[in-house]
Amino acid sequence: MVFYSTRSRDNTASSAEAVLKGIAPDGGLYTPLDFDRMQIDVAGLLSKSAVEISAQVIGKILDDFEPDRMRALIEAAYAGKFETEDLTPLTKVGDDFVLELFRGPTSAFKDVALSVLPRLIVAARQELGVKDEIVILTATSGDTGKAALEGFHDVEGTRIIVFYPDGGVSDVQKAQMVTQAGGNVGVCAVRGNFDDAQTGVKNIFADDEANHWAAAAGARLSSANSINIGRLAPQVAYYFKAYCDLVLHGEIRLGDSVNFIVPTGNFGDILAGEFARRMGLPVAKLVCASNANNVLTDFINTGVYDRRRAFFKTASPSMDILVSSNLERYLFLASGGDFDLVAKLMEQLRAEGVYTAPEALMNTMRDSFWAGCADDERALDAIGRVWRAHEYLMDTHTAVGWAVMEDFKAREDNGWVNVVLSTASPYKFSRDVLSAISDEKPETGFGAMDRLHALSGVRVPRQLAELRDRAARFDDCVDKADMLDYVKRALNA
Repeated sequence: MVFYSTRSRDNTASSAEAVLKGIAPDGGLYTPLDFDRMQIDVAGLLSKSAVEISAQVIGKILDDFEPDRMRALIEAAYAGKFETEDLTPLTKVGDDFVLELFRGPTSAFKDVALSVLPRLIVAARQELGVKDEIVILTATSGDTGKAALEGFHDVEGTRIIVFYPDGGVSDVQKAQMVTQAGGNVGVCAVRGNFDDAQTGVKNIFADDEANHWAAAAGARLSSANSINIGRLAPQVAYYFKAYCDLVLHGEIRLGDSVNFIVPTGNFGDILAGEFARRMGLPVAKLVCASNANNVLTDFINTGVYDRRRAFFKTASPSMDILVSSNLERYLFLASGGDFDLVAKLMEQLRAEGVYTAPEALMNTMRDSFWAGCADDERALDAIGRVWRAHEYLMDTHTAVGWAVMEDFKAREDNGWVNVVLSTASPYKFSRDVLSAISDEKPETGFGAMDRLHALSGVRVPRQLAELRDRAARFDDCVDKADMLDYVKRALNA
């Protein structure tokens, strides 16, 4: 399988090379075009376990790895880490469904991919005969950081540095990161928002491509963000798993279409759904759910992507993003691999902060996507209503998805089953969730965690409950302009 940079036909890679590099030398994102070679027989998955489904789907995308090796890799990645062998259970809530992606070791959907990515990188390193240390640079809006740290800590031949926006994550998310164990991990706050941290990481890659300072230190840079195709591929599998569960539970017939409602900021989780659709999954609509930072909603509805807008800190901080990196991959796919168009649009976004996509491309997108947004007030209202009606507890990000699903059903009900992707445990955002189902407002996330458990009876994930007793290991904080020097110092320490 050939993976192309979205910005130049001259930059290609095998799947192993794409996983190891993370990002193309020209700043583009490695993306496959030949989905005919990646088709999945959905009927053939119905008798398979979650691990077997994951191995087959990921193996179709990343074909450098032999099937037996991929199966062993996936088994090792997930063994004993998730609350259930089902990995991503599907729960019926009223007339709709919630796909619970937060049953892993850090209580966030990122665990599904970031349990696998470290093993993919180690396997790719062996496949390509690379001896350099692989240094993972990651920007996080909250959940990716901890999931990446958990996945990579003490993995031989790797080091990881995570940047998060100072004051831009929940107190539980911050505690998860700054208490992380491991001799090869680093965590640093950035004075700015997630877009500043993400842009800083991309600039570090570009500077190293030009000046080769990582190689001089015996290292290679890579990424655990969804700009890395090895991070995106495992996420495709849970769309197939959810569909199989619907069929097996008698909720749909094989061949029926399904709507997936995806709370997203960086467009990675929903792009995995587009990969699944292109690989043969019967998807009716992918519903893009944004919070008050609704740049994606506006883009899908108008064709204009404009990051020159107010940035809001919300109760769903993992979606507080104005530059959605994975949208670049979709532009590439929807344009039929138009390198020149994507390069032009990305340069306009960098230089001017805005671009307008061709109408033909937007018509293609609207055939498969629908977009809506919900602010904090509507999301918290959804948490309260769903709890009172169904005794189902949602986190703030899932609640954005639920509220947008309600809009979708009211405006464009196509009659197909709806599945909301639930991205995090409600206990990661205890204060806001508690306030949504009661009048209580504890000062700390851990106090809210106790009260939320007392009121709801929903079990607190062990890994979150234990955080309050752990001492912080990291307190670094830098300006966004100093991220490059921070990484250089870390490599030469």
